Amino acid sequence: MSTIPISLDAMKRVSRAQPKAAKTFTVTSPIDGAPFADVADCGAAEARAAADRAAAAFAKWKDTTAYERSAILKRWLALMQANQPEMARIMTLEMGKPVTEGLGEMRYAESFVEWYAEEAKRVYGDTVPSQFAHKRILVLKQPAGVVYAITPWNFPYATVTRKIAPALAAGCAVILKPAEQTPVSALYLAALWEEAGGPPEVLQVLTALDPVPVSDVLIDDPRVRVLTFTGSTEVGKHLYARCAGTMKRLALELGGHAPFLVFGDADLDAAVREVAACKFRNAGQTCVCVNRIYVQESIAEEFTKRLSQVASQLRVGDPMNAETQIGPLVNAQGMEKVQAHVADAIAKGARAVTGGRALHGLYFEPTVLSGIKPEMQLMQEETFGPVAPIITFSDDAEAIQLANNTPYGLASYMWTRDLGRAMRVGEALEFGIVGVNDGVPSTAQAPFGGRKHSGIGREGGRLGMDEFLDVKHLSIGLP
Repeated sequence: MSTIPISLDAMKRVSRAQPKAAKTFTVTSPIDGAPFADVADCGAAEARAAADRAAAAFAKWKDTTAYERSAILKRWLALMQANQPEMARIMTLEMGKPVTEGLGEMRYAESFVEWYAEEAKRVYGDTVPSQFAHKRILVLKQPAGVVYAITPWNFPYATVTRKIAPALAAGCAVILKPAEQTPVSALYLAALWEEAGGPPEVLQVLTALDPVPVSDVLIDDPRVRVLTFTGSTEVGKHLYARCAGTMKRLALELGGHAPFLVFGDADLDAAVREVAACKFRNAGQTCVCVNRIYVQESIAEEFTKRLSQVASQLRVGDPMNAETQIGPLVNAQGMEKVQAHVADAIAKGARAVTGGRALHGLYFEPTVLSGIKPEMQLMQEETFGPVAPIITFSDDAEAIQLANNTPYGLASYMWTRDLGRAMRVGEALEFGIVGVNDGVPSTAQAPFGGRKHSGIGREGGRLGMDEFLDVKHLSIGLP
């Protein structure tokens, strides 16, 4: 198979949004390793120039009305919708997501722009009664300032719009540093923003092979008031500490290790369907993918059999083919981690019920493992691949204990027909997101984020807007 270059119109758009830089780097496709785009390789100088432009742009953008910002966001949304197939194709070429799944991500990404185009007009303040007759107390919400957004490769549109749509709606200027694997998707979004009438200085994309020089400049710049980051816990902790010097506001969406609890009263077909949807989308390369599947002992054998049947029938292949369900892993490093986790599990007594092998290139078989033990690597960290380990439990208390036995707290899931159990277990799970009989609970109007080592702050919904707004108490003494 071979990759197909993106259209001439798409390349023109990407070129228009490119920052000026002395160097470039080549983007290659995980489908077959073929190069398909060269983009600017920005460094410290480009970051300083971008910060200057963003600071000047913010001074004007913050004074536009919410209705003006909303109108631009709506035009941006319309352009995204009109260019869905091209954008999904770019994403597939960059990071290997099956193109049909990419169209689903496009709709998800668009939903954030749609939601925040309306929320721009819903930034309400308060009046507070004063104990003094001659005083009036107002509470205002105002845009926080310049925002630095760092996004990952696995959702190159949705993680971008989930961050920058509320920031732009709030009246902030944004500097976006996309993952080095997926810069073209971000540049295409920026080009559409400008076509929609958005000031180019209000949304700037800095592509870089090495993010450190760019980040160092922007984190040290006091004019950059907010950092929003999605990525590993290790990097998130580093950024958390670095931002202390300028007291930035932070929204950090970090690593996860999601459990899925399947109780004995489960509708097995429905439970298998939700677990498979949660585990195998994007070849298991999502921060909210289930990493640990806990199944009650009474149904474990039958559940394992049915999930293995589903996994073995998933179609692995060229992600540009509409029938493909599992594409390649994003890079060699990702493949090495998946192979290491599976090999470690097998060496410590696990059994591959189905799959377990690397295929050609960056493709790995959808895999179901049984006989899992706590000391295995895949029980300690995210695999980020199409590997489903199954562990048994006896009762509700043990299920909760096993699920919470992790430093991470992003997403969790369960399947039960018992409403009382759903409430009790849902309240006991130490995670920011709990899907009950729902393997794909994320939606634009609800808060997305984690607890413990999975981050701070929230994206999505009303709370996602608040991350980019400062609260001001205005006390007025009447003459």
